[in-house]
Amino acid sequence: MTYRRAWQAVGVAGGLAGAAATGAAVSLAARRRHRDAVDRHTLATQMSTGADDTGALPAGTPSSVTADDGVRLSCEEIEPPPGVPADLTVVLVHGFALDRRTWHFQRRFLADLPDPVLRQVIYDQRSHGRSERAPRASCTIDQLGHDLAAVLRALAPDGPLVLVGHSMGGMTIMALAEQQPEFFAERVLGVAFLATSAAEVGSRGLPGTFLSRRNPFTRGLGLVASWQPLLVEGARRVGHDLIWSLTRRFSYGDRRIDPARVDLVDSMISANAVDALTDFVDTLGTHNRIAALPALAGCEVLVAAGDADALIPFRHSEVIAAELPGATLVRLPGVGHMPMLEQPEVIDAALADLIARSAEHLPTWRRA
Repeated sequence: MTYRRAWQAVGVAGGLAGAAATGAAVSLAARRRHRDAVDRHTLATQMSTGADDTGALPAGTPSSVTADDGVRLSCEEIEPPPGVPADLTVVLVHGFALDRRTWHFQRRFLADLPDPVLRQVIYDQRSHGRSERAPRASCTIDQLGHDLAAVLRALAPDGPLVLVGHSMGGMTIMALAEQQPEFFAERVLGVAFLATSAAEVGSRGLPGTFLSRRNPFTRGLGLVASWQPLLVEGARRVGHDLIWSLTRRFSYGDRRIDPARVDLVDSMISANAVDALTDFVDTLGTHNRIAALPALAGCEVLVAAGDADALIPFRHSEVIAAELPGATLVRLPGVGHMPMLEQPEVIDAALADLIARSAEHLPTWRRA
């Protein structure tokens, strides 16, 4: 009994301390903070399910793809209007602890882009969102690269591509480049890296502390979450106000950000099991794919991040851009780790420029 109580104490302490430290990464976020004068619950629900005060989102066709190890990946395809052929397929890859709702604003912007005509493929990474929970041993960035390849084989088997990755999604694209460099020479016209890193994401600062193999809170949190999930869910409910504030702190640079956007990130994190998230700690801490970047030398590349990002500092984007001299580097002053939600207009404009530059290669690509 004493042993059990000790582990319960580790669970509570690990849950609360781990959440406070990792913020938007492995937080034990609540579904919502208390409603304020504005009905944030309604706004966040609208953003999550397909509409907000700026209009309805384009309808997507749900589908699923089976990864090479049998894990089911939940996907969505957004096609151009009937009878209008797409010039390019844009594939959107979300980051750690999130899901495809990350691209709330971009999916509408890309659907409305008149030229070139685009189709979109969006999916949830393994153990995230609506995708199937994967075994811990398979929760690696290397496997995420293979998952992306499976999605492309199934949903975009031919035609030119633009790949867009946020945070761990950018690392996923790098893993695919490491595994199949020839694929980028043959089919990928453009790549966007948003708030991501090519190496040493866990070398220092906040990520370094909590991606360390020696951190007892992160390790204890994953262990107790798998052994006593109800205990951890209870910690989520108890600390929801504090965790909501920390989610805002580590997701956004602007403290005056619309609370509904904080709720959206909060709801994405909350939808994922805590131990499913801690399964990725080792692979994030050891990620190093600088050597894979030269495979993108023939692509148009966008590297964009906020200089107030507390999770992946802007210097990581500078490293990527230095390895790809032709890349466009965009620095977003005062912006945090979720630039596509914090300043969607700026990210949309940068993506439009990337897509336009990529489309310039279409005549050469078609001849080839």
